[in-house]
Amino acid sequence: MFATWEISFQAIQEKNPKAADLLLVCGFFDHEDIQEQLLRRGLKLETDGMSILGIILKALRMLTVNIDFILAESIRTLFSYSLVKRGSRNDSFSIHPLVHSWARLRLKSEPQKEVERAREAFQILVTGVHNTKQFERGTEDWIFEQQIMLHADAVTKHTVRFLAVDNMKTQDGAYKLGDVYMWHGRTGKAMEWYGRALEGREKALGINHPDTLATVHAIAVGFNNQGQYDKALEWYGRALAGEEKAMGVDHPEALATVHNMAFVFMNQGQYDKALEWYGRALAGEEKAMGVDHPGTLTTVHNIACLYMNQGQFDKALEWYGRALSGREQALGIDHPHTLATVYGMASVFNHQGQYDKALEWYGRALAGAEKALGCDHPCTLTTVHGMASVFNHQRQYDKALEWYQRALAGRSKSEGVDHPSTLTTVHGMASVFNHQGQYDKALEWYGRALAGREKVLGVDHPHTLASVSSMASVFDNQGRYHKALELYGRVLARREKSLGVSHPSTQSTIRCLINLHERTRQTEHAQRLQARLYREAPNSPSN
Repeated sequence: MFATWEISFQAIQEKNPKAADLLLVCGFFDHEDIQEQLLRRGLKLETDGMSILGIILKALRMLTVNIDFILAESIRTLFSYSLVKRGSRNDSFSIHPLVHSWARLRLKSEPQKEVERAREAFQILVTGVHNTKQFERGTEDWIFEQQIMLHADAVTKHTVRFLAVDNMKTQDGAYKLGDVYMWHGRTGKAMEWYGRALEGREKALGINHPDTLATVHAIAVGFNNQGQYDKALEWYGRALAGEEKAMGVDHPEALATVHNMAFVFMNQGQYDKALEWYGRALAGEEKAMGVDHPGTLTTVHNIACLYMNQGQFDKALEWYGRALSGREQALGIDHPHTLATVYGMASVFNHQGQYDKALEWYGRALAGAEKALGCDHPCTLTTVHGMASVFNHQRQYDKALEWYQRALAGRSKSEGVDHPSTLTTVHGMASVFNHQGQYDKALEWYGRALAGREKVLGVDHPHTLASVSSMASVFDNQGRYHKALELYGRVLARREKSLGVSHPSTQSTIRCLINLHERTRQTEHAQRLQARLYREAPNSPSN
C-alpha cells in the first residue's frame, strides 16, 4: 500500500509540485475536514526561511497569479489521485488516516524538510486565525475557531518539537493559539502555549517588553480561570509592576490589569478590596479613555456583578443600568457585551425572586443573542441556562429540565461534553432532580458534573467543590448523614485552602456542618463550629 501511495506521490510531484507540498503540510493537521478557508487564509504568508510554500506563493503573487486558483488546482490534483476526498462540508477535504500518517512518516528520511513542513503547518494555522481583540470578535470568528479546533490539537501534537521559541513568528503564533484555546474554555492548553510564548519573548525582548507583559497577563487570566487565585494575583502583580514601569500607571494595559486583580479579589470574596481596585481601575479608565469606552464600561459592569454577589441588588441594578445605557450607545443593542449586561440584570431579578421580570430580561437577552450570534453560540446557551434556572426556582421542574436539556445539547455540541459551561448545565439538571426528590438520579448527575470538573478544572476549583457540596446535600436529604459529613468536611478543608476562611462559600459550608451536627445531636461539634463561624465571619467584632 505504501508503495502505491509513493508512486502516486511521485507522479503528483512531477505534475504539480505545490499539490505534493500541500499534502505533506496537511499531514500535520487533523485528517478530517481540512477547511479550504483555513488554507486560503494561512497560505498568504510573507516569505521566511522556513516556508517553501510561502516563497512559491509570493513569487506567484508577483506574477499576479490568483492564490485561490493555485490552491484549488492543488486540491483538484490530490482528488484526481484519490489521496484526498470531500469532507463533511463542501469547502473541506479529508485524508484517509493511513495516507495522513504516511505523509508525515515519509518526511522522516528528510529531516530538514520535516522541520520546514511542520513549521509551515503551524504558521498556516496561526495565520488563519484572525488576530482580533476581544471587543472586536464576531460570531464568524468563534464559528471558524470551533471548526479548526481539531487542527489546532493536531498541530499541537505533531509540530511542537520542531518549533524554535527564539523565532518571533513562533512566539506570536504561540500567543495567538493560547488566546484561541482560552476563548474556547480550554485553559490548560492555553497555558501551554502562553508558556512557550513567554519563554521566547523573555529571551528575545526582555521581561518588561509590552509583548512579554501581555503574555504574563494572559497566564494570570489562566490561573484565575482555574481557580488558582493566589497564583493569579502573583502573575497579575508581576504584569502590573512591569506595565506601570514601562507604560505608566494610567496606560490602558496597566488599568486592565488593575481591573483583573479586582476580579480575582471578588472571586476570593474579598469584596471591599475588590471594590477598592475596581474604583482605581474605573477612575483611571474614565480619565484615560472616557466614560463610554468599552473598557470603562466593562469595569462598570463588573462593579454591578460585585454588588450582586454581595446581595446589594438595588446597587447592582443601578450599575448594570449605567453599563447598559453606555454599551447600547457605544456598541449597539445586540452586541455580545450589551447582551451580557441585559443577562446580568436578569440574574439580579432572578436572585430577588422577581421571576417574571427575570424571564422578561432573559428573553430579551436570548432574542438578541440568537439574532446576533446564533442559537448555538456560548452566550446564547448561557441565557438558555439562565431561563432554566428561573423555572427551577419557580418549581416548574418539567420546564426547567426542558430548558436545561436545550442548553446541554447545544453546549455539548458546540463546546464539548467536558467544557466548564456544559458541566454547569449538568450540575443544574442534577439540582432539579434533587428538588424533585429523585435522589439517586441527582447523585448520578452531580457525579457526572464532579468527574468532569475534577478533570478539567481540578479538585480545588470552586465549581468542583460546589458539586461536592451539592452531593453532600443529597446524602443529607437521604438521611445518609455520615456520608454528608464526610463530603462537607472535604469541601470545608479545600475551600479554606483555596478561598480562605472568610469567603462566603466557606462560611456557607460551616453553616451546613453546624446544621447537620445539630440534627445528629453532635452538640459539641456544632458549638465549636458556631464559635469559629462567629470568630471568622467578615463582619464579626474580632475582625
